[in-house]
Amino acid sequence: MSDRNKGIMLLLISAFGFSMMAALVKLSGDVPTVQKTFMRNIVSAVIAFVLVVYNKERIFGKKENQVLLLSRSALGTIGMVLFFYAIDHMVLSDAEMLNKLSPFILIIFSAIFLKEKARTYQIVAILVAFVGTLFIIKPQFSIELLPYLIGVLSAVFAAGAYTLLRVLGSKEQFYTVVFYFAFFTTVSLLPFTIAFYEPMSTKQWIYLLGAGGFATIGQFGLTIAYKFAPAREISIFFYSTVVYTAAISIIFFNQVPDWMSFLGYFIIFGASLYMFLRNNKEAKTAAK
Repeated sequence: MSDRNKGIMLLLISAFGFSMMAALVKLSGDVPTVQKTFMRNIVSAVIAFVLVVYNKERIFGKKENQVLLLSRSALGTIGMVLFFYAIDHMVLSDAEMLNKLSPFILIIFSAIFLKEKARTYQIVAILVAFVGTLFIIKPQFSIELLPYLIGVLSAVFAAGAYTLLRVLGSKEQFYTVVFYFAFFTTVSLLPFTIAFYEPMSTKQWIYLLGAGGFATIGQFGLTIAYKFAPAREISIFFYSTVVYTAAISIIFFNQVPDWMSFLGYFIIFGASLYMFLRNNKEAKTAAK
């Protein structure tokens, strides 16, 4: 198997891991959102800690990277809490697709904070993706709009975290970054989890611990995939999460997205595919 195909396979596995995480979080029922986020991250923290110790790396990274690691973790934590709230209050595949706006928002943040010039085709893709978002949200300016706005905000905070990951680059090992994030989330949410703790059934414990396990598979799969092939060549395959979550929504929750949501998915995916093809074309032109 070529490195590119290995990267694609790992991305498909990663997408499945994150989709199962979202499904298990929703299946866990009426547990407070912060408690769900805490449970999901404590599993990742334990697994990442074992990898950091095994590879004899610094547990909390290098001193000069602390501000970046803390900021990335804070933004990622807020983004995850918002995403879990959206999962609980929306059709699962709608929440998943709104969260997938983060690559488009990342382009905006990279232009503002990293001074990376946004190309014309990227701006076009962002505008098209925004139109697709409106089909999913179907704004009616009522209380039902709130979960959709929170879903978009989850993508904004995720994009902020990814922007800082771009700055971090290869300054830290991926398992150190994963552990730092999981540890930060666990510690920062512990007081809220204690304050709002709701007793859980055995089934709920299994669901949330399982969510943590699948999330770890998703995180490591995503990170390792980009070691085999550049993001511009394989990133489009990560959108398979929407296929997985749409199927899960129908099978497990009897939630069938309406035709406007499906149209929104198609538009956002089309914008992503357009950027993917343009990135590849530019890379081939530059290589000649």
